[in-house]
Amino acid sequence: MTDEKTLDIVLDVKVKVTVQLGSVQLPMRDVLELTAGSIVQLQQHASDPVGLFVNDKLVAYGEVVVIEDNFGIKITELVGSAKA
Repeated sequence: MTDEKTLDIVLDVKVKVTVQLGSVQLPMRDVLELTAGSIVQLQQHASDPVGLFVNDKLVAYGEVVVIEDNFGIKITELVGSAKA
């Protein structure tokens, strides 16, 4: 089997893609007090890159972009692709 045919086998496999904008640790007391309109301050600056995860594995970093009325991510760095 050639490499191309081997790759064809997995091209239609669905994976979970997640973009992590930031995170924060809160006491359960604060979580229970959250209501519609509550603001949770993340431990990340607006200029920091966001993480792109595939099946919970970090694969890239990027910048949040707005395209028409939708959010997207512009990939700026692939993890493990840094050139020595």
